Amino acid sequence: MHDFSAAKKEAEETRNELRTETVRATSPGLEEILYKPFPVLDHGFIRVVDYMGTDASVVQAARVSYGAGTKKVQEDRGLINYLMRHGHSTPFEMCEIKLHVKMPVFVARQWIRHRTASVNEYSARYSILGNEFYIPEIAQLSEQSKTDKQGRCGAKLDKEKAEKISEILEEACRDSYDKYTRLLNDLSLARELARTVLPVSIYTEMYWKTNLHNLMHFLKLRADPHAQYEIRSYAEVILEILKRWTPFTFEAFVNYRQRAVSLSQKCTELLKCKLKGEKISRETSGLSEGEWREFAETFEIGE
Repeated sequence: MHDFSAAKKEAEETRNELRTETVRATSPGLEEILYKPFPVLDHGFIRVVDYMGTDASVVQAARVSYGAGTKKVQEDRGLINYLMRHGHSTPFEMCEIKLHVKMPVFVARQWIRHRTASVNEYSARYSILGNEFYIPEIAQLSEQSKTDKQGRCGAKLDKEKAEKISEILEEACRDSYDKYTRLLNDLSLARELARTVLPVSIYTEMYWKTNLHNLMHFLKLRADPHAQYEIRSYAEVILEILKRWTPFTFEAFVNYRQRAVSLSQKCTELLKCKLKGEKISRETSGLSEGEWREFAETFEIGE
């Protein structure tokens, strides 16, 4: 379990030190959780350390851009829905958020692929890494998928095999950290080289700052059911943060992006045929096996 007592004390002290009157837009939902760590996985967490803008900032930016044209939209929610529905991105770029995230290194490597952000990661060249490793829960252990080359399959391992795997993972982590400390302390190897014996399951930390538009792109990919479980666990926490920060934008994001469906021209034509009562099939669809499977699952089309 996490011990967040020190983090809680730091948050309270920071609040007291920085408590000032402001005329800028603030989010009541985020103000309530600022600096508060939310546990993720076995040793990880996410906390909001700073932000700029709210739903009102998105609307303000859009009205500067659209001018008199926005008189047709009477409410902020309606305008935000319009922007999301039609793919307008720049108004959402006016809001930014900075997160402090603790995660396994392999999750950080997936995370860093989202290049539209400013990142500063804990340096193992200057500091010694802690003895904390991600060990998956038994329920998350499964075999390699036979259809998804980069994922695990849904079938779980039997209890005996899963426990043996968990034991091996823990043993490997302990062994690597013992070698790491030996290289540092007994053999005086430089930190930047000693770290090379550590596995990607060791925890790292980073500050990650991005704008609202790019945050939603991150969530579209990483909060998806097909994303790897570990990074999805972080994305699901960030979804709740987004809901607190910009509730109108969150609502529009879920409706028009996260749970929306994008169709190719071929799929659109097939759906039209289906709605007309015409028979469609994989063989005559012109779709690949993977495209047909996704199309059929989305619209519950049987053989």
